Amino acid sequence: MKNSKLGRPTEERMAMIRNQATDLLWKGKIETTLARAKSLRSYVEKILTLAINNYEDVVTVTKYTVNAKGEKVAREVLNDGPKKLSARRAITAKVYSVKEERKPGEKKADYLARIDNIKNPLLEKIFNIYAPKYAKRAEELGQKGGYTRILKIGQRKGDNAEMAIIELI
Repeated sequence: MKNSKLGRPTEERMAMIRNQATDLLWKGKIETTLARAKSLRSYVEKILTLAINNYEDVVTVTKYTVNAKGEKVAREVLNDGPKKLSARRAITAKVYSVKEERKPGEKKADYLARIDNIKNPLLEKIFNIYAPKYAKRAEELGQKGGYTRILKIGQRKGDNAEMAIIELI
């Protein structure tokens, strides 16, 4: 399904794949047609491979700020290295931005404190959760790739399209 057109013009098809990739990476599992799932698999695996290869590139930088007393205070800050920054920008171009949602029963102040320094929650999830997880898996099992699983779930009522669940494993 590498070159499958999915019955859509290029712009529509790429927007659909980008939208589904965003949902898959955010939720971990989505239900779609088998043809779309097969096209989505290669797109998502390339994103994850890019993150896995570059997630450890971090540079420590000393930042100086002036406190309330007028004293100059130094603090250590972790910044992305050039490879990770490049990967982050490439992934940003391939997925949509997702807004962090408030948890049920969470107070507004707690929610704002939780999302205070997070500009793009999806990228943070990719680099801080998925990349270390799959890098560890690659080290233990000696295999790279295979980050998604497609499960066929039967025919859809109405148009009889083959349906599938695609999930991150």
